[in-house]
Amino acid sequence: MTETLQEKYELVITADSISSSDERFTMKNLALGDHYKPLDSYFKKADGNLVRRQFNKGERKNSNQTLARLAFQVFEDKLAALPIEELEDFPICQYRLDSEIIRGIFPSVDAFKKVRNTIEFLVYRGEKERTFVIYSWNIFSTIVFVQECLKRFGETGEQFVLTYREKVKKEAEINEKEVLVVDEAIQEFKGYLNPYSEKLMESKNIIFRGAPGTGKSYLAKEIAADIISNGYFDEYTLLTDEQKQQVEFVQFHPSYDYSDFVEGLRPKTNADGSMGFELQDGVFTRFVAKAKKKWEDAQKTSEEIKNEFIAQEVLTNFFSRIEMGEYSFKTSNGTTFYLMSVDDQYIHISIPENKVYNSLKLKRNELYDMLVSGRVFNQVKDITRFFGKINATQEYSYNLAIFKEIQSSKVSVIESSPNQIKLKPYIFIIDEINRGEISKIFGELFFAIDPGYRGKAGEVSTQYANLHDDPNAKFYIPENVYIIGTMNDIDRSVDSFDFAMRRRFRFLEIKADERLEMLECLGEELKEEAIIRMSNLNQAISNVEELNENYHIGASYFLKLKTMSFDTLWLDYLHPLLQDYIRGMYDEVAIMKSFEDAYTSTIPKVGEDNAYA
Repeated sequence: MTETLQEKYELVITADSISSSDERFTMKNLALGDHYKPLDSYFKKADGNLVRRQFNKGERKNSNQTLARLAFQVFEDKLAALPIEELEDFPICQYRLDSEIIRGIFPSVDAFKKVRNTIEFLVYRGEKERTFVIYSWNIFSTIVFVQECLKRFGETGEQFVLTYREKVKKEAEINEKEVLVVDEAIQEFKGYLNPYSEKLMESKNIIFRGAPGTGKSYLAKEIAADIISNGYFDEYTLLTDEQKQQVEFVQFHPSYDYSDFVEGLRPKTNADGSMGFELQDGVFTRFVAKAKKKWEDAQKTSEEIKNEFIAQEVLTNFFSRIEMGEYSFKTSNGTTFYLMSVDDQYIHISIPENKVYNSLKLKRNELYDMLVSGRVFNQVKDITRFFGKINATQEYSYNLAIFKEIQSSKVSVIESSPNQIKLKPYIFIIDEINRGEISKIFGELFFAIDPGYRGKAGEVSTQYANLHDDPNAKFYIPENVYIIGTMNDIDRSVDSFDFAMRRRFRFLEIKADERLEMLECLGEELKEEAIIRMSNLNQAISNVEELNENYHIGASYFLKLKTMSFDTLWLDYLHPLLQDYIRGMYDEVAIMKSFEDAYTSTIPKVGEDNAYA
């Protein structure tokens, strides 16, 4: 069941007041911030200009700490000029009126922990090698600190603004299970949390390329969650089961082919036990069919939706009253037949009097379309004309008999007014897209996936069109389908990536230092060391003439530090990978020694941008 998306609220902090559009907000209980998630924040100057957070590498976009970080950014120089005694007495938070005021801005984590031994802290690194550490926990826990900054350093009319919403149920459950939750939101709120989401919506097809371990696959799922939740969260696991139907994830490999992706003949066992083949849709075709149904439904009027609802209810109620295999029908020619079973696609009938074809499959959607139309069908030729056919088919005589039986039985349905169907996005993710033989997998869909030919303008006949129920039906990709591919630049198969396919995708490079926020789960100190080691190692890789940024080591590798040491990570994962990179180069031993020295150093290299949150 889909959760209702929560209303967005706006909290305004000035030197004299704190107010929220959420009537439940109160300064008497800031612990309520545990139940909310930030979406955006900015500082508004007296002249009306806005200042937004300048994010550092590895910093979560708009986490629970972003409002306080923004205050540090705006007032860093003035805070740094305060005497140590004033800094250590600076008010940070007071959860309740009867609780202690948490105080102190400290120059290091060690100094902070001597006063308050907890993991609930924020580390801000500013200019001139300044470090500020304060207490921070939920979305409201630094409001007092922000307002104190305005009181001491702000000008009349200046304010901080925080946009937030109530957490959905799954987010609240995660909050209860985890010791420390780092919430994510947007850099500049435009409806989505992730800036790449806008790029996908603009381009329809994108490919994330870059070095291995940069989190491209995880990023693809983040974007899918972001778009499908309409900017409420970018954690894939928070999607409901219904929402997950709007996402499909496949991974290409050398054996992947057209029958897996589009359609193909698959073996089947017939009713008499013999073997045969039947045409089955591939994963992409099935996915597109769902998206197409949603696209078409969204274009319908309220009256059309109501008629379809009634027709579906009539069919469901009618079939539920029929005793399968027992209830008999008669065609206009007097042929007796029985309904044996009904599924989503077909109505299976038995015709004992027919010695040649004693069983038949009727298309359920044809009977459904007849009911939706509201027309009267008295003869087979009426059905033939309705479906735009020149000649009648054998099935139409049986459809007519069932239709007349439904009409005469006067199946009752509960009258209702279904809501207008909203258009939903569908996102197809292809991991390792360059590892498959693209032309073999996509076939004639090269044309249909082009962003300029979405919809019926890009319809094509597939290879097995002659085996379809309707051989004249064309395949097309509706406007609400978006495709994300991922590929490693150093994979040898990248050279064979089809040029015709290249121009149909927008290529976005993900560098090794762009996804450092994924290391938040390691904790502040371990994360810092991981970023320094990774940055030093990647600088050493770039120093090798035959290598470049495509061979950098991404942050995903360092997630393994949750269960292993830096030494084990080096010996079992990074060393073997780097050895493969330089195999055959001159003086491999010396190169590997330079890599190891860089990796083991916990001092940032001079001139390197090792900024971290």
